[in-house]
Amino acid sequence: MNLYIRLLLLFFKIKRNKQYQNLLDTVDIDYKALPTDCDINLHLTNSRYLAMMDLSRTWMTERVGLLKQIMKRRWFPIVNATAITYIRDIKPMQRYTISTKLVGWDHKYFYIEQKFHSERGLHAIAYVRGVFKSKKGIISIEEMLEVAGFDGQTPILPSEVMYWKEMLEQKKLSNLPNR
Repeated sequence: MNLYIRLLLLFFKIKRNKQYQNLLDTVDIDYKALPTDCDINLHLTNSRYLAMMDLSRTWMTERVGLLKQIMKRRWFPIVNATAITYIRDIKPMQRYTISTKLVGWDHKYFYIEQKFHSERGLHAIAYVRGVFKSKKGIISIEEMLEVAGFDGQTPILPSEVMYWKEMLEQKKLSNLPNR
């Protein structure tokens, strides 16, 4: 239930947003770990990290000026893969920030880095690979960048993302049915 409340609060925040950032800027959003976000070990539960990452990517999409364009076109985001590394726990009632950044793209996917941090340091780092879809299918990278008004250089993907991409490809190849 509290995720729906957080989503509603995010929509109010989006409605009031007047500040926009560049497509490749880091976008921050602050949260507090509520008791309902925590598990029996008294820290933020694993599934809540992913849910908060979803909200943070929505905020990033707004801050870089894409949310209205995406909604107008009836595009919706699809996460294809996620890799997360937990470093230190987030305790109940602890304030933390999620920093979200588009780190690059390839022929098909966008790659986003998300970091959870607080005054205690880095708590988790995640990479998300995804696309936007419409009823007609996957939106091309070129079309997405055009809508975003981006005409800069394509960033070089971080080495850890390149290794992750290779691992994802190997997982797919090694699990194809034998023919």
